[in-house]
Amino acid sequence: MRSTLAATVDGYRRIADTLAMPLSNANADPWLRDLPPEVTALLASMSLRKRLRHGELLYARGAEADGLYGVVSGRIRISLTHADGREVLLTWFEPGSWFGEVSMFDASPRPQDAHAVGDTEVMLLPRAKFMALLDQHHELYRAFAKLLCRRLRMSLDFVEDMMTLPLSARLAKRLLELAGVYGSAGQGAGVAIDLHLPQEDLARMIGASRQSVSKELNVWEARGLIRVEYSRITLLDSERVRALTAGSKT
Repeated sequence: MRSTLAATVDGYRRIADTLAMPLSNANADPWLRDLPPEVTALLASMSLRKRLRHGELLYARGAEADGLYGVVSGRIRISLTHADGREVLLTWFEPGSWFGEVSMFDASPRPQDAHAVGDTEVMLLPRAKFMALLDQHHELYRAFAKLLCRRLRMSLDFVEDMMTLPLSARLAKRLLELAGVYGSAGQGAGVAIDLHLPQEDLARMIGASRQSVSKELNVWEARGLIRVEYSRITLLDSERVRALTAGSKT
């Protein structure tokens, strides 16, 4: 009897690990680890899986909210498109990250577009089933309150940066954030950002044009702050890059 119970608990824990893969990622969502393993197992049993090709649309802005999504593999990019056609890349979600919670709770249409980056697999927790589970397990509300607060802080930080920081400061801040998540020792000195990120996408993340970002990167490279390669940037002097976030001259 004891061995059967232990095996069941171990099974719950394995499911929890699958649903909440820990990543050294600012967007990783550890909220599931605060839940009892049997609740996590229920979430897994209700979920559906979907595979997407690179560039495939998961949902469009204005789409009906069908539930909560989690990234199993690949990556999901979240963006907005202005009336003039300009795209702003808000963020992306890595494996272990969950998104779409706002529309799931208030039943409002999706506020952004979500596309796959590379071959991607996602989990979907259907809204109706999940809301019913919330009524049975109130501890889920506290977990989601933490998740929503974290998302709100991220949104407010983004708005503050867009309204108060010049291009150079926004770019420096974003590169440091990316280095913190994807950084590795580069050839020789510096921290290489191991992420296939075209300059166009980097520009979209800070609400700028590709040309202006390319110009800024070229200036920094000439000053010895960074090294720019194809879809790869290495921070050669992180402290001088950090100084740019406060508007200091290098």
